[in-house]
Amino acid sequence: MNSNSINFEEFETSIGISFIDKDLIKKAFTHRSYLNENRSLKLEHNERLEFLGDAVLELVVTDFLYKKFPGKNEGELTALRSALVKAETLATAAEKVGMNSYLLLSKGESRDVGRARQYILANTFESVVGAIYLDQGYSVAGDFIAKQLFDQIDEIIENKKFIDAKSRFQEMAQEKAGFTPSYKLVKEVGPDHNKIFTVSVTIGEEEITEGEGKSKQEAEQMAAEKALEIKGW
Repeated sequence: MNSNSINFEEFETSIGISFIDKDLIKKAFTHRSYLNENRSLKLEHNERLEFLGDAVLELVVTDFLYKKFPGKNEGELTALRSALVKAETLATAAEKVGMNSYLLLSKGESRDVGRARQYILANTFESVVGAIYLDQGYSVAGDFIAKQLFDQIDEIIENKKFIDAKSRFQEMAQEKAGFTPSYKLVKEVGPDHNKIFTVSVTIGEEEITEGEGKSKQEAEQMAAEKALEIKGW
């Protein structure tokens, strides 16, 4: 999609924020792959904004959880925060606010669906947060995050999505099958700054499924979550 054909003002209207620096919001949606195919354009990709937005997001979410749950300890708060800022949660929030329609991607990336698109959307959500922070300040960025994310916390708690899936799967596998699950790195793809890891999980001789993540640990957690579903545990 051509950057000139996208009306970013529509997105600004949809989130109720009018940017002072219009280039910031365009940059937030510009994936590195798009610039590789359009080298003549004087645009920057969104990775620096993503880096900034990730930090703002973590502080805002931490502050929210600390105040909302005064009785929870550090470990419980950390688990809840991880559930709120993981790729699946951020991608859901990004889709809800229509970010898919504004992504500037290469032709190859634009055909990606499923997990690959989920990561792009999650990263873009962080980039948009970074752009809002730079343009409008911490308070406005915090309000945006609260509006898009905080209503998911009740569902996360109700469905126990904050509980460490790897620990749960190990407990159930030992109880039901008499084996401790083992995890194996299957592949890693992408540049060093943005690798995607694929890990398989096995019980005894039975390979159950695979999971993907931005780190080996996240991929193991995803594999464990999927394995719990497959086994009905």
